[in-house]
Amino acid sequence: MTVSSDLRARMEKLGIDVDQSRAILEKLNDGAYDHVQPVRAEGIPDIDGTTVLDRRGETSLHIDNTAYLRRLEDLAPEIPANRFGSVEKDNRILSHIDLETIGTLLYPYLSYGVLNGGSATSYGDRKKNESFDSRLFELYRSHFDELSSVSRGQPKGLTPAYINPDGSHGASFLELKFRMLLRGAERYRQTAIEHGIARRDEPAPLLPAFEMTSLATEKALRSAYASWHDSRYLRDLPGSADVLTAEHRVQPLISAFTHSSEGTPRRFFTEAHGEPGRPLGLPGGHGQNFSVLAPVYRALRTAGKRFVYLGNVDNLGYTVDPVSLAILALREAPAAFDFVFRTPVDVKGGVLVFDQSGDLNCADIGPAIAKEEVFRYEETGKKILFNCATGLFDLDYLAGNIDRIAADLPMRISDQDKDAGRYSQAEQVTWEVISMLPDPLIFGVDKYRRFLAAKMLLETLLTSGIEIDRAAEIQRSARDLHGGLERVLREEYGLVLRDRRWLPV
Repeated sequence: MTVSSDLRARMEKLGIDVDQSRAILEKLNDGAYDHVQPVRAEGIPDIDGTTVLDRRGETSLHIDNTAYLRRLEDLAPEIPANRFGSVEKDNRILSHIDLETIGTLLYPYLSYGVLNGGSATSYGDRKKNESFDSRLFELYRSHFDELSSVSRGQPKGLTPAYINPDGSHGASFLELKFRMLLRGAERYRQTAIEHGIARRDEPAPLLPAFEMTSLATEKALRSAYASWHDSRYLRDLPGSADVLTAEHRVQPLISAFTHSSEGTPRRFFTEAHGEPGRPLGLPGGHGQNFSVLAPVYRALRTAGKRFVYLGNVDNLGYTVDPVSLAILALREAPAAFDFVFRTPVDVKGGVLVFDQSGDLNCADIGPAIAKEEVFRYEETGKKILFNCATGLFDLDYLAGNIDRIAADLPMRISDQDKDAGRYSQAEQVTWEVISMLPDPLIFGVDKYRRFLAAKMLLETLLTSGIEIDRAAEIQRSARDLHGGLERVLREEYGLVLRDRRWLPV
């Protein structure tokens, strides 16, 4: 398939990856995606304590002692394996504190990654927020107007992650992420000293951080990081210059294709907004990280990293969990994923299911599993686990299989009818990778510690505890969300409430 020089120039000006778009279009016309079926829920997994673990409280791990000693020798020979846990009948029994310490001592072998997403325009869209809860929108109207004007056009990660009790804006999502990483590195160094372990500074604990950005956010993010050397949330911690040099790759846009109603063969959509010859570039979904970030994953493994965290920038509960790291490392699983026990407000997103192939998978409520079916399962006593878009990957497995994962992750082609016209869009969903992995682990975690997400600005205001008494009458989860925010700001991000503002300790 040839692309005229004129069309190529117009597509490249929009940031469209012409060659990748052409390859997808050719596969589409060859029928390569005809076998891709929607995820269909055939059952709900049990919390079995082996594959699906309840991680809301303290956790222990029983593991073959020989395998335990071999694994730690392979990963981190500086860690004195026999110092932790007890041995009964050839089994090593590790307590929650043992796992927490081992996980912390593995920080030099972990890097933390962020899926940055696009700008905050949709996040602060008035109609979208009002449709979430019209009564709550009316309560927060003045706060919404102020914060949306500040956020509009900005990368979401640079917008305030919360509002202080005095009404001032708090730290941005990314400042908090970076602060958490610097505090984690200090925690590693202190733990190593306490246990008389030779400290590792190369590779650096939890660093380098890495991120996937977009054409709309890349320039603003680089500019912000250059200005954050004097950020009040980072300057009190050693290593701020290192965390601000995050590894990054820009996600290109994929061309829109003609609508299925126009028949085959499909072509590039070139009538955006009714203008002949005008192409349309669209993001290809966060699942593209497996191709966009592939060079980063390989480079991290070469540098000595063994694990990577991956999650969304707008989830304040997406922090480094040393217990999860220790379990994944010692169990030698390819990856582990956080899911929360579903609450009444969790109705838009994915839940853990057995799909039509019998594999664990993430199925969207609505398209793949009806809300009524979710409720029916819960009435039988089943615990429904809701995806919080956080994954922890073994880097040996990920780097070694990255080309296959990027190629085989389902490419979903969907028809759209929007302001730009009638077209089709190609997307890959990150968390469908679950079904592609051998024996992944699932962690059922506490929503109010691990999933404080803000897909809409209204959720940020709600979680911030604005007019909490009236908000709680409208949204029953308001107090729990605000309590969760206060807990993570104190415990994970090292802030203290002083004069009605959350400030560094």
